[in-house]
Amino acid sequence: MRAPSHPDSWSRAEGGRRVSPSAERNIDPIGAVLARVLPARGRVLELASGSGQHIAAYARRWPGLVWQPSDANPENLASITAWGAGLDNLCPPLVLDACAPGWGVVQGGQDAICLNNLLHLIAAPEAEVLLAEVAHALAPGGVFCLYGPFRRDGRLVTEGDVAFDARLKASDPGIGYKEIGWVAAQLAAAGLEPVERVEMPAGNLMLVARRPAAG
Repeated sequence: MRAPSHPDSWSRAEGGRRVSPSAERNIDPIGAVLARVLPARGRVLELASGSGQHIAAYARRWPGLVWQPSDANPENLASITAWGAGLDNLCPPLVLDACAPGWGVVQGGQDAICLNNLLHLIAAPEAEVLLAEVAHALAPGGVFCLYGPFRRDGRLVTEGDVAFDARLKASDPGIGYKEIGWVAAQLAAAGLEPVERVEMPAGNLMLVARRPAAG
C-alpha cells in the first residue's frame, strides 16, 4: 500500500507531535464505544495510527491494556512516539502496511484491533486484504473496532462526505468511500461476527466485530 498522505489533516505541530483536528474531535466518541467492548487486560493493536493522538489517549485511559501503534508511513512514527512519551503501556510504533498479505500471522494473538479513518483512503482490493488480515491477527474472542465514513445503500450521508469523496476519486479513481454492506460482508467472509454498528458524530459509523471464541 502506498502510505496515504493527509495534506489537510495536520493543522499544527506541538513540538514533535502532529495535531489532527479530526482526531481531537472524535477521541471521546470513539472512546465511549471502546469502553463497552475492550477487555480489561490484553494486547491492542492500532492500525494506521497517524498522528498518534488516538492511541496515546486510550493508553492513558486503559492502563491495564498493552497498546501497539503502527503505521505504513515511517514519517508518522516520530509524532506517535512523542504523543506516547511517559506511557509504560504504549509500545514503540511499528512500520506496518496493513494492506500487505501476511501481517496478521506475524501480529497474531491480539485481543483487540482498532482502525480509524483509513478504508476510504485505499482501494477495495487493499481493503479486502486488510480486513482478512485483521481476522488472522485477532485472538479467539478478540474484537475489531472499525471507525470511519461509509456509503449506505449507495448514498453518502452529508454534503461534506459528497465533496470529500469526490476529491478522493479525483486524485485516485480507485479509492473513496466503501459501501457499509460490502465491508460487513468482508468481515463475515473473514470469519468475524458482528457485535455493534454504532452511529457516530458527523455521519460516521463504528463497526465492532468479534472473532469467535475457541471451542
